[in-house]
Amino acid sequence: MDDEKKQLKNGDFCLVIGGTHKGKFGTVQDLHLSKTGHRTITVFQENGVRFKTLAKNVSVVSSEN
Repeated sequence: MDDEKKQLKNGDFCLVIGGTHKGKFGTVQDLHLSKTGHRTITVFQENGVRFKTLAKNVSVVSSEN
């Protein structure tokens, strides 16, 4: 599963599989490494809503080629 996270990149379509936003999906934006070493991302939904979550809580549905 760690290999999936390494391949996560801007523009990928993802599904949130854990945490507060579980069940939501959208496009990955703004990959970031926090001060504590956790990878965070912003997920942009089709309805225009953005939210931040940890990269470990998402699964890539389809990648931008």
